[in-house]
Amino acid sequence: MTESLTQSERALSALSDGSTLESLDRSTCLQLLASVPMARIGVTVGALPVILPVNVTLAFPMPDHEPVIVIRSGVGTKLSVAATRAVVAVEADHYDPFSHTGWSVLVQGESRILESPFELEWASALPLRPWARPEADCFIAVPADLVTGRRLGLA
Repeated sequence: MTESLTQSERALSALSDGSTLESLDRSTCLQLLASVPMARIGVTVGALPVILPVNVTLAFPMPDHEPVIVIRSGVGTKLSVAATRAVVAVEADHYDPFSHTGWSVLVQGESRILESPFELEWASALPLRPWARPEADCFIAVPADLVTGRRLGLA
C-alpha cells in the first residue's frame, strides 16, 4: 500500500535533482532588491489580484531610518491603490534558465503616495527614471515592513 505524499513532501522531492531552496535573511533580501531596476507590484482591484511591472529603487528617506521601495508612476491603477494606503506586495527576482538558479524577494507593506515638497524633492533625485511613460511624475512608497526571500541553487 502506498501513501500519498503531503504537499511539503512533494516540494522536497521536487528538489531531489540536487538543487537547493534557501530562505534568505532580511539583509540579503534588501541587497538583492537594491540590485534591480524593475519589479512587480501586486494589488487588489475589485477584489481581484492584479500584478503590474514597475520600475523601483530601494532608498532610505532619512539616515538611520528603515528603507522604502520607491515606485515612479503615472496616473492609473498603482496610484489609485496607493491613494487608499492599501497593503501591496512588491516582488523582484532574477533567474538563470540554463543553470536553474535564481532568487526571489517579496516585500509587503502599506503603500502611500509621496506628496510633501520634501518627499517629492527627495524622490525626484533618486536614480529612478520612468520606462513606459516619460510623463510619470508621481512617486509611491512601500515600506520594507515584511521582507522574505528565497534562493534556488545547485547543491
